[in-house]
Amino acid sequence: MDTMMIFMTGVFLRLIVPLGLTALIVFWLRRLDVRWQAEAEKERTALAKDSAPCWKEQGLSVDEIQLRAEKDGKPCWQTHRLSNGYLREACLDCEVFLAAPVPAVAHSNAHA
Repeated sequence: MDTMMIFMTGVFLRLIVPLGLTALIVFWLRRLDVRWQAEAEKERTALAKDSAPCWKEQGLSVDEIQLRAEKDGKPCWQTHRLSNGYLREACLDCEVFLAAPVPAVAHSNAHA
């Protein structure tokens, strides 16, 4: 009887416990994946809201774009940023973006 009990305890410890732990880890990872998929879908939905065409795509000339930028107080690539703050890929190659002057920032701690 003792031999049988020792054998069953060994089988339990060497097979059942690792299989149970593996099943728990798989269950937890699947729940984590579902959560991450939901977060990714939310982000995809938020990015879809940023699909307003840029001013260049609307057929405006460079002069018209500069006038709108002066009126709005921001250049078009700032107005049409994605919701996560990134610039659109189309802005990086746009001649309006490439020809824009580099802003001069005066720091309060800069020595004159």
